[in-house]
Amino acid sequence: MTIHRSGLACFVGRPNAGKSTLTNALVGTKVAITSSRPQTTRHVVRGIVTQPDAQVVILDTPGLHKPKTLLGERLNDLVREAWSSVDVTALCLSATERIGPGDAYIAAELARARRGGARTTFAIITKTDVVPPAQVAERLTEAAELGEKAGLSWTEIVPVSAVEGFNVPLLTDLIIAQLPEGAALYPDGEVTDEPEATLVAELIREAALEGLSDELPHSLAVVVEEMGLREDRPEDRPLVDIHAVVFVERDSQKAIIIGKGGARLKQVGSTSRRAIESLLGSPVYMNLHVKVAKDWQRDPRQLRRLGF
Repeated sequence: MTIHRSGLACFVGRPNAGKSTLTNALVGTKVAITSSRPQTTRHVVRGIVTQPDAQVVILDTPGLHKPKTLLGERLNDLVREAWSSVDVTALCLSATERIGPGDAYIAAELARARRGGARTTFAIITKTDVVPPAQVAERLTEAAELGEKAGLSWTEIVPVSAVEGFNVPLLTDLIIAQLPEGAALYPDGEVTDEPEATLVAELIREAALEGLSDELPHSLAVVVEEMGLREDRPEDRPLVDIHAVVFVERDSQKAIIIGKGGARLKQVGSTSRRAIESLLGSPVYMNLHVKVAKDWQRDPRQLRRLGF
């Protein structure tokens, strides 16, 4: 009888370590937004990888960082909650940067979490396609030393390139090999359990993030207020109406998002609409507005309103 394995794996690491891009690569389609901006991921995204004899649910987490706001504290709590309930935890380390104090802090946290029960821990060197092989070798050595200092015995240390697909199938197989026997957790064909409205909001935020200054992305949040099929449309010509709001913290930021004569907001709408139409398989009418929620990252009431 064929053994079927199923379970959860969690990708953790510093902001901009390549976790979301790697999640998308393993799933084989886009389930998590990506950006060159750190701290793009703001909730735990579940990507589902299904094979004939296994299913692994990848938890893509926000970057663990030293929080400066209440939002930052809550994102860190999400990460710790995620890795407390999975079968495999993988620390993502970017090949583009030397392993530093932030990585050591996360490794130490993982070591403490493992003392509560036996868990499998990987080290993954990401973004190997943008550095020379000698630099990848340096990161592999640093990762081994990082584990020793933290008291972690890595089950695997794997270099990958999510962009080129290097070692992505191998990583999938190595993770599955560590999962317990069990039935699939999700039906065949599902790639994420994210609600459509959440995916739509994330695609709008992804489009809005491009080209912004370093400060503004942290102040950006998107809420889909209404979404549904327009009535009185023929079945062969459906149209999905989406009413969404981009929230920022100050009037000056609102002006940046809107742009001169509304040009930038129009570009955000057209870019995100194409991605959303691909997701939903239907034409979309986008009604996009920008509002100010003053200092929302530090305000518990505003955080609840924006879904954090």
